[in-house]
Amino acid sequence: MIQEKTVQDSKGKDVDLSIYKGKVLLVVNVASKCGFTSSNYAKLTKLYEKYRNKGLEILAFPCNQFLKQEPESSEKVEEFACSRFNAQYPIFHKVRVNGPKAAPVYKFLKAKKGGFLGSSIKWNFTKFLVDKEGRVIGRYAPTTSPLSIEVSRHSSTFFIVYISFVSF
Repeated sequence: MIQEKTVQDSKGKDVDLSIYKGKVLLVVNVASKCGFTSSNYAKLTKLYEKYRNKGLEILAFPCNQFLKQEPESSEKVEEFACSRFNAQYPIFHKVRVNGPKAAPVYKFLKAKKGGFLGSSIKWNFTKFLVDKEGRVIGRYAPTTSPLSIEVSRHSSTFFIVYISFVSF
């Protein structure tokens, strides 16, 4: 389960993802200099504001693997997301999402939910939806609005997410 992994916060301090047990997670690789940055960050913030008190956590991982569109330090990425988009969800330490040095959390996510052309992540703002039991139930392209995930009926995601939010 994803909650068995440990990651680092933007300052490099270990964070045990078990603190998110019982939460619905939307895990996303972010970049501040991507064409999808403004729309994704704004919609992630809106989604988080709507559902954080109902059990949603957004876990954002900066990544510089796609045309070097995240050149800043993890701390600067966090400052950017918080000041420009009022992000109140955690921004973690910069990671690799592909290749032999991919972060364990991304190796896990990709193994559980491959993409259209294999397991590799193709671009910034790829999103993984994890239910409160720790199951990876959805993978969404960078072009998928975070707000459309909320009402998605793809693979019964809407039903699972709805049940996850209301069954406390």
